[in-house]
Amino acid sequence: MGKQHAPGFLKIVADAKTRVKECTVPDVQARLAAGEKLTLVDVREESEYAAGHVPGAIHIGKGVMERDVEAKIPDPATEIILYCGGGFRSALAADNLQKMGYTNVISMDGGWRDWTARGLPVSRE
Repeated sequence: MGKQHAPGFLKIVADAKTRVKECTVPDVQARLAAGEKLTLVDVREESEYAAGHVPGAIHIGKGVMERDVEAKIPDPATEIILYCGGGFRSALAADNLQKMGYTNVISMDGGWRDWTARGLPVSRE
């Protein structure tokens, strides 16, 4: 069972989700299986990323996203698929990236929990 989130947090996530494009884990899995090279960004904490992440994903924690993203992904037209534990932090991060001028940002609903529940590949490198 997932973590119980505070009502205020859920409110801002729901608000962000009204402006953010989302995809599902099967969407990403299908695109990877088709050989697409995706820019996957794990926005979880560094310790969460180190414990396991989607193969090929880069780490830019939500806490430093706005500060660091332009150095790591300088082209604001790049398609960026963000994920976190379940899709809440990634929606908030996607909303802020859009405010910064990034035009092709997607939040992966279900996030890491759905990825691992489906038995998909995990990287610890």
